[in-house]
Amino acid sequence: MTSSNAGTPERGPRVRMTGTQRRAQLIEIGRTIFAERGYEATSIEEIAQRAQVSKPVVYEHFGGKEGLYAVVVDREMSTLLSMITSSLTENRSRVRVERVALALLTYVEDHTDGFRILVRDSPVAAAEGTYSSLLNDAVSQVGHILAGDFSRRGIDPDTAPLYAQALVGMVSMTAQWWLDDRTPSKEAVAAHIVNLCWNGLTNLEADPQLGA
Repeated sequence: MTSSNAGTPERGPRVRMTGTQRRAQLIEIGRTIFAERGYEATSIEEIAQRAQVSKPVVYEHFGGKEGLYAVVVDREMSTLLSMITSSLTENRSRVRVERVALALLTYVEDHTDGFRILVRDSPVAAAEGTYSSLLNDAVSQVGHILAGDFSRRGIDPDTAPLYAQALVGMVSMTAQWWLDDRTPSKEAVAAHIVNLCWNGLTNLEADPQLGA
């Protein structure tokens, strides 16, 4: 006797996850959807559907869409700030500039969804949890380094924050442009950024290369 659901593919048993595994899964799914649609257009229903769980499971872990978004943003902020901070450990100033530019472009390349989330305005983004606040942290670190370099070179260290703001802003805006274009390579983009930062328009190198 032929079964009435013959020919219908059987769905395999759902793999049970621990609470930690389920939370990680929901964060990754939320990260993808937030990047695709933005905060406003993302729904708990779609997140739950993609995760093959009920909506209460999502609420249990994060309290709602805002809670999940906050976790996603916090993770991306931590990743990017760590990459920027680690790029500032070299002693030579030009290498530091190269590393900062390359670190941000590498983050864009490896964490595209995360970068899209960070640069997109959101009504739930707190003052201490936004892309602009992260850039301010980077400006502060770069300004501290430049102040030391300026003092050693006889340049007024009080101007270091201005130069740090200009440098980080240049890298950030270029990274947002490169997000969709992806040409030339991130190494070439970083080299050209450093070329402008280091040499100025009147002393541009014809074929800049990263020295690091």
